[in-house]
Amino acid sequence: MSTTIMIVDDAAFMRMMLKDILTKNGFTVVGEAENGAVAVRKYMELQPHLTTMDITMPEMDGIQALKEIRKRDAGARVIMCSAMGQQSMVIEAIQAGAKDFIVKPFEMNRVVEAITKASK
Repeated sequence: MSTTIMIVDDAAFMRMMLKDILTKNGFTVVGEAENGAVAVRKYMELQPHLTTMDITMPEMDGIQALKEIRKRDAGARVIMCSAMGQQSMVIEAIQAGAKDFIVKPFEMNRVVEAITKASK
């Protein structure tokens, strides 16, 4: 069974780019969310193996969404996505339970490596 993934990013084109990389590499994208609040609801509904989570989003940021998801599912696998220069937020995300992080703009090999590693 392939790894199911939910993509969370407030930018539709970023979700599309990531979905393209993932589906081309054999992963199944089961859902998308445009902010952290929607991500928490959809996570509970879809129960993906793994979630990619943008850090900076309106309504509820990625770190808060990560904390909310992990309150409900301590085993949640979340990979944070960040722009360069967000190192302090990346550290906070890892401390909150993120499995890894990938930097935008996305490099296909790095995305696949992070997803594969976090899926185990």
